[in-house]
Amino acid sequence: MKGLTRDVLIEAALRLLDEVGLDGLTVRRLASELGVQSPALYWHIRTKQELLDGMANAIILRAGMGPPRPGEPWQEWLARRARSYRASLLASRDGARVVAGAVRGGDAVRHFERELAAMVERGFTPVQALRTIAAVSHYINGHVLQEQAVSAAGPGGAPSDLGDLPTLAAALRAGSPIGDEVFEHGLAVLINGTEALLARR
Repeated sequence: MKGLTRDVLIEAALRLLDEVGLDGLTVRRLASELGVQSPALYWHIRTKQELLDGMANAIILRAGMGPPRPGEPWQEWLARRARSYRASLLASRDGARVVAGAVRGGDAVRHFERELAAMVERGFTPVQALRTIAAVSHYINGHVLQEQAVSAAGPGGAPSDLGDLPTLAAALRAGSPIGDEVFEHGLAVLINGTEALLARR
């Protein structure tokens, strides 16, 4: 394929991911999709894990994350960042699985450095900034992993016989245990908790 570059390869891999999922994504299948032999890909990626790392970084960058806007409170920024990151993970089939097992690099790490520096300017210590972003990111990854697993499994839901579990039955009638409202609840807990921890210093 003329004009094959690492970026072209990664974009093709993300398209193939949407079609076949992470378990169906192989270097051989990607090569076939691009109309080349597998060895041609190894000029640009050395291993499948390197391919997955590149895909993960593309998903992260697609979220448009970065430091807060001028004058933006860190709480609003962290919530906006979280929603953008979740949306980017959900935009790719098995996106959370790809990102969860990847090594960050390149522009994604440089964006992360700028985010940490901005948080330090807003009163966090470097380790507090790191732990806060890590906690929120881990929450998002776990939440989206569950969302995408439920989506892949298809219809099902809670057991129909909840007669001896009245509290659980009432909770499930009130709302789903996954989705936007649940995500926002957990995000608020993390942000409010971080705010409370900072206030104790």
